Amino acid sequence: MSIAGFFTITRPANAVISGVTAIIAYLVATGTIVPSTILLLVIVTLITAAGNVINDYFDTDIDRINRPERPIPSGLVTPSAARYFAVMLFVAGIIVALFTPMLCLAIVIINSVILVLYAAKLKGMPVIGNAAVAYLAASIFLFGGAFAGWDTLVHVVPLAAITFFATMVREILKDAEDVEGDMAGGADTLPIRIGVPLTTRIAVGFALVSVVASVVPFLWWGAWYLAGIVIVDIIILAAVIRTLGCAAPACIRATRSTTFIKAGMFAALLVFALSAVFL
Repeated sequence: MSIAGFFTITRPANAVISGVTAIIAYLVATGTIVPSTILLLVIVTLITAAGNVINDYFDTDIDRINRPERPIPSGLVTPSAARYFAVMLFVAGIIVALFTPMLCLAIVIINSVILVLYAAKLKGMPVIGNAAVAYLAASIFLFGGAFAGWDTLVHVVPLAAITFFATMVREILKDAEDVEGDMAGGADTLPIRIGVPLTTRIAVGFALVSVVASVVPFLWWGAWYLAGIVIVDIIILAAVIRTLGCAAPACIRATRSTTFIKAGMFAALLVFALSAVFL
């Protein structure tokens, strides 16, 4: 075992980015940042890191084949050490969350349970697994908004909705890209069950819901916000619509739709942050 292995297994960049996102959510909710938001960074980073570790723990056998360089299959971290490390990170995150509002604490506990369930079971369940990932991504914004209080939470709900539905789109399209490998590995995904063409149509439906949710903040941020978010909506919709003619995974990959959707989600976050500060 090595310290480097324990560091790597947390996927530190991913964990810290999630923590920073929670601070941005607070900024969107209030239009400002206060020193206590460091708690958001610490809590979300710890819980995300814990989720990454427990995910690697449950994926040990798969990673021995697909990703032998990961800390557990490479021998840098033992499975039992990873399990205890994940528990330690979850407990640390929950303890820090005791110093936040009750709604924040509730979100932390619920998300910790979902992260374990996802790694152990939900990941292999069509749609439900995708929805779990989408909720976890969206809940970061709810968590940041809840830290500011109930009265400002409304400002982050549209961003959480955009994130949920856009993540659903991206997740099911990623499954569509990976049909061959998933079938070979015995996985059960939505595209395997219903086919790529129908999956892309469902993705368009989720994207449209995301667009509708994105328009809501126009009510309090006005025309400048709308001008920015329309560009984001066009990026996401165009990326998804490009997949409609696809009948095979290679076609989905060629559109690079999941990459454009991810870029659109980051752009939406930027539009929300700028609107919260300047509008």
